[in-house]
Amino acid sequence: MKRILILTALVVALQAKAQKKDDLLAYQVPYFTWGKGLGITSPDSAFLMNIRFRMQNRIGITTISGSDFSVNEVEARVRRLRLRLDGYLYNPKLTYVIQLSFSRGDIDFEDSGFPNIIRDAMIIYNFNRHFALGLGQTKLPGNRQRVVSSGDLQLPDRSIVNAVFNIDRDFGLQAYYRNRFNGFHYVLRGAISNGEGRNFNTAQKGVATTGRIELLPFGEFKNNGDYFEGDLAREPKPKISMGVTYSNNENAKRTGGQLGKFLYEARDIKTSMADFLLKYNGFALATEFILRDADNPITYDPANPTVQQHVFVGHGENYQASYVWKNNYEVVGRYSRVTPAPEIQTLDPRTQQVTLGVNKYLRGHRVKLQTEFTYETFTWLQATRPNSDGWIWRFQVEAGI
Repeated sequence: MKRILILTALVVALQAKAQKKDDLLAYQVPYFTWGKGLGITSPDSAFLMNIRFRMQNRIGITTISGSDFSVNEVEARVRRLRLRLDGYLYNPKLTYVIQLSFSRGDIDFEDSGFPNIIRDAMIIYNFNRHFALGLGQTKLPGNRQRVVSSGDLQLPDRSIVNAVFNIDRDFGLQAYYRNRFNGFHYVLRGAISNGEGRNFNTAQKGVATTGRIELLPFGEFKNNGDYFEGDLAREPKPKISMGVTYSNNENAKRTGGQLGKFLYEARDIKTSMADFLLKYNGFALATEFILRDADNPITYDPANPTVQQHVFVGHGENYQASYVWKNNYEVVGRYSRVTPAPEIQTLDPRTQQVTLGVNKYLRGHRVKLQTEFTYETFTWLQATRPNSDGWIWRFQVEAGI
C-alpha cells in the first residue's frame, strides 16, 4: 500500500511539472526583431511575420501651358499608404506576402468601381535558393520600373511609359528561377494568370501568359540593387542587367489588359518589353522600351455606336540617369515618350515628358525628400486637335519602415 501511495504521488508530481511547463510555454512572448520592418517570431519558431508600412505625402501644381505659368491644377494628397506583411508559415520554405493599400489614388476606384484594397496576396514555396513557385495575386514579371517597388523610386512617380503600358498585377501561378553559369547570372520568371487584373473574377474565358528573362553578365548587384532605383549601394564595379518580357493576354476586357476602363468587346493584347540597367559608383542609367499590339483595338458600345473604348496600342520609351553623392543628395534626369499607333492617333496624342529631379535620402529609400520639375507636351500626329504643353512641379515626402 505504501508503494502504491508513493507511485501515485510521483505520477501527480510529474503531471504537475508537465502542466507547469505547458503553462510557461503558453505565456512565453514572441521574439521581436528589427531589420526591414518589425519582425515577430512565435515562441516555437513555427511562424514569422514581418510588418512594414509606408506613406507618400505629395503636393504639386500643373500650369495652364508651357508659356502661361498660371496654376491650372493643384495636387495635395496622400499618394500612397501601404501596409505589408510577409514571412513564413510552419516551414521557412513556405512564405507569404500580403500588401494592402488605403489611399484613394491607390485603390483603382475610378476604373474598377469599388475600393480595390488588396494588392498582394501570395503564397510561395521555395524549393531551394534557386527555384520558387507561388500562387495568388501579385505583380506580373513585367517591365523593370513596374517590378521595382513604388517605395524605391527616384522620382515621385513612375514614367508615363509605365503608366500606359505596364501589365501590373494579376491572379495566377508564378515561377521564379535564379542561377549562374561561370559567373554569368540570370533570372527566369514566368506566370499564367487570369488576365483580369487585381481582384476580378468574371465568367469571360481568357488567360494571360507572361515570361521574363534577366541577364547579369557582371554578376549580382549589391543589396539587390537591380530592384531599386539609383545607385545608393555605390557599386564598386560596373554592374549591368538586361531584361526582356513578353505577355499575351487573351480575351482581355480592359483597355490596358489588367488595367483601365472596360472594353465593349474582348481583345487579345500582346505586349513586348525590353530594359537595360547600369550602375557604378553612384551613377545609374536605366532605359525601357515597350510595344503593345492588338487587332481592331477600338470597341464600340452596341447601344450607342458613337461611344467607344479602345486599347492603347503603340510604343513607349523611357531613359533615366542619375548620380548620388556620398552625402545622399541625388540629381535625376528622365525623358519619356509615348507614341500611339496609327489606328488610334485621332483618339490619343503623342506625349513627351522631360523631368529633372533632386532627392535627399535620410534613410535610404525608406525616408526621403523628393522634388521634380517636368515639361510635358501633347502632339496630335494627325492634326485632329491643337497641340498643347505645360509644366508640372511635385514635392513628396516618403516615410516608412
